[in-house]
Amino acid sequence: MTTPTVLRGLPLARWIAFAVPAAALGGAYAFQYWGGLFPCEMCWWQRYAHFAALALAALAFVLPGKRALVGLAGLALAVSALIGGFHAGVEYGWWPGITHCTSTVSFTPGQDPMAAIMAAPLIRCDVVQWSLFGVSLAGFNFFLSGAGAAAVFAALVRKG
Repeated sequence: MTTPTVLRGLPLARWIAFAVPAAALGGAYAFQYWGGLFPCEMCWWQRYAHFAALALAALAFVLPGKRALVGLAGLALAVSALIGGFHAGVEYGWWPGITHCTSTVSFTPGQDPMAAIMAAPLIRCDVVQWSLFGVSLAGFNFFLSGAGAAAVFAALVRKG
């Protein structure tokens, strides 16, 4: 049985490089806006790598030099995985973090900015906000992004 062309080599790598950061960012924003879990500083670092991976993968659909763009998207996924692994270690207390706590401030015109700052939630990088089976969101990002990066690189080197 032959594999359809879209599931071979570069096209497969390109779709994985696009789908993984899109799914990760979609999940992150769903947890933020529907679940009320605001990102800490290290969460943002992971998102930045996903933004880069998503943009590079999207460019690989329209520009020449697709292999290099897809490879860079895979590298951005690997970076997000490493940051997620480090962040998970900070959350679990395996090592100290390198950031200070952050806060998300939003206020409407006419509202006292100082009151908005004082009422904003303090988001700590070393506290697990949500977990499933003992794995935090940063831990899930480590697994998802790491597997995505490995799949991108495996598909890039695959013949056919």
